[in-house]
Amino acid sequence: MITFSIALILLVVGYWIYGGYVNKLFAPDPNRKTPALTMTDGVDFIPLPTWKIFMIQFLNIAGLGPIFGAIMGAQFGTASYLWIVFGTIFAGAVHDFLAGTLSLRNSGESLPQIIGRYLGSGTRKVACVFTVLLMILVGAVFVSGPAELLAGMTPASLDVYFWVIVIFLYYILATMMPIDKIIGKIYPLFAFALLFMAVGILVMLYVKSPDLPEMWNGFGTKYERNPIFPMMFISIACGAISGFHATQSPLMARCITNEKHCRPILYGAMVTEGIVALIWAAAATYFFHENGIVDEATGVAYSGAKVATDISKDWLGTFGGILAILGIVAAPITSGDTALRSARLIVADFFHVEQRSIRRRLFICIPIFLVTIALLLYSFGDAEGFKIIWRYFAWCNQALSVFTLWAITVWLVHEKKNYWVTLIPALFMTAVCSTYILIAPEGLALSESISYPLGAVCVLIAIIWFAVWYKKEKKRI
Repeated sequence: MITFSIALILLVVGYWIYGGYVNKLFAPDPNRKTPALTMTDGVDFIPLPTWKIFMIQFLNIAGLGPIFGAIMGAQFGTASYLWIVFGTIFAGAVHDFLAGTLSLRNSGESLPQIIGRYLGSGTRKVACVFTVLLMILVGAVFVSGPAELLAGMTPASLDVYFWVIVIFLYYILATMMPIDKIIGKIYPLFAFALLFMAVGILVMLYVKSPDLPEMWNGFGTKYERNPIFPMMFISIACGAISGFHATQSPLMARCITNEKHCRPILYGAMVTEGIVALIWAAAATYFFHENGIVDEATGVAYSGAKVATDISKDWLGTFGGILAILGIVAAPITSGDTALRSARLIVADFFHVEQRSIRRRLFICIPIFLVTIALLLYSFGDAEGFKIIWRYFAWCNQALSVFTLWAITVWLVHEKKNYWVTLIPALFMTAVCSTYILIAPEGLALSESISYPLGAVCVLIAIIWFAVWYKKEKKRI
């Protein structure tokens, strides 16, 4: 528990110290009018209270990653704690915060528009296609998980197919309707359930005070056979850094009424998610320490849903367990709906289609919904098909963070500010993503002896590219 407690304290301290430093780089101007006030359209640009925007941002980014991802990451031992803490403070929260503030300063632009602004029009087009694909993948993979959990909590007549249909119909409404009509009203309730779950598990960790492995004992027990690098850094995405988050920050940038609110909303939501991920990593470490990773009765590896459900019920009792599971269900649902909403806005921004008219919204949404349904039909009920989609989602998710970090780095150079705060994470995530696609079974499936040197070459190319560009930019400036 000592390692866990230190990690928890570091996350909180990181928000105040490093979050404060990054906020100074942004230099918020409380007198500058935000897009929510200057571009109000009653659909996406709507002024909302700060606490509500925080709740929405937190739920937008807290999908399956900080729970199921942290549980999968815990199979790598207590090394997962380090990635959650340092990834959140120095990479994820910086990434989310600056992506949102750049959108705020540029009329609420979507992520591909921001990337194109700093990395060129060609990159903007690639980022647009890449981002919309990621949003559709999120919409597809974040239906099955909550549908299975809800089916297990309801009568047999309300099976998993019923809940898939219900969740997807909700996605359609949430994507089409003004942000304050559905999302703005129900998210606070979902957020309460999710935060109750996290606080409840946190309290029980200290009540039970389990004998968790400590870092100085060799990073604890490692149950995962795959190499920690890069696999753990892909498994724990939303709990440390996630490209998906940068698509959600602009949604909230369109609702923020004062620039001084950006730090608690954007940086703070990511730190809160990091805390949730840390809690679940610790709880899962205890679970695996007690039970292993394979159910002896069935011979099947424990799923994230199984681990999360069992811990919630055992530690929080019947009522608390149900409320906690509802929080677990709410997390992916509230990411899936805003993912499809982001896809609509990205396409609309790219083709310059106004979104006041419901007919124009529908015109953009129908193809998005049809592709999402096709992916659902491909993967649903097929464990292998779902795994393939999930893995590609995970890699696309982290690859998008690389685009975003490089764009922010260019902006910091232009502004003559400390660009190292995003350059180092950009290089690290370049290494993670390039190595992963080389070594992963769903990628090129190359050996470690080949993948690691090739990954290092990719990073070296990125360093040379940046150095050459920076030299030219310094002369221009």
